[in-house]
Amino acid sequence: MLGTAFPASRLLLVEQSGPWGRAGLAQSRFDRTTAHRLIARLDPQRVRVVAIRRPGRSSPSDRRRWAAVDCRPGRERLVWGRFRTDRELLELDIDAILAGRMPPESAAVGGMDDLAGPEPVFAVCAHGTHDVCCALMGRAIAAALDDARPGQVWECSHIGGDRFAANVLVLPTGVLYGRVGAHAVGALADAADLGLVLDQYLRGRVGFPPEVQAAMAFAHRQSPGLRVFDVRSEGLRRVGPDTVVVRLNCAGRIADVRVQSARADPHWLTCQAAQPSRATVYQPLSMTWADPGGAPADTGSSTQAGGNGPG
Repeated sequence: MLGTAFPASRLLLVEQSGPWGRAGLAQSRFDRTTAHRLIARLDPQRVRVVAIRRPGRSSPSDRRRWAAVDCRPGRERLVWGRFRTDRELLELDIDAILAGRMPPESAAVGGMDDLAGPEPVFAVCAHGTHDVCCALMGRAIAAALDDARPGQVWECSHIGGDRFAANVLVLPTGVLYGRVGAHAVGALADAADLGLVLDQYLRGRVGFPPEVQAAMAFAHRQSPGLRVFDVRSEGLRRVGPDTVVVRLNCAGRIADVRVQSARADPHWLTCQAAQPSRATVYQPLSMTWADPGGAPADTGSSTQAGGNGPG
């Protein structure tokens, strides 16, 4: 699963109860033309539009909620607002909202009704028309998480990796988990509250290249006490056709992690796949504590990866 979190580092969550078609918000009871315009405008800004709804059967509301989310390190923020008509969302200025500069026209979309508190928000993929696995597994996990953290959980549309259901995205950190079972819900919620990571379910952190995500996951695996905010990327360097060295700052210590990519054997990647396909997997090989002033190391004494591959 390592390195499979999506590349967008910011999101717009849009509350839309009821069924979603395969295209999510664009195939729901939300105005289709408005959805396409919204996605087309935000996609070049690396803002991913995700439909959300409360777990279970929820009734439509006159004032639905939207949330602008920034998952970039050091800029993590989640801002909520409300809207009455779909077209109002076209007036949102995501850059201004996340920078704390609410433009005057935002009064038309209800303004910001609150900022995110210390509690994380959990978005669980339950997009059954995109892949039935997400509905079968995701809805149960969303319900269990909602019992554990009432009011902090939403079902969401496709966030990638159907084969890893149930998928849980923690916001605003952007930590993405896969293959989450009911037995893991309590530990996952507790870890999110503390800013920690459950490395055994970790797919990656959104907004980073796959190799960097895999390197970060390896750092958390080697040092379980590291918090999400403790691990920062300081760049990567290619040292072979399929190998890079990723430099990380781990709570002030510099580490170089060697990551290798490879094509996996053919597998059924989704419940709805017509035939097996081959995915790229990212395998951390070693981690070397480096001289803070040096370039990413190619070799040296290191912590070798064990048998816990990408899966």
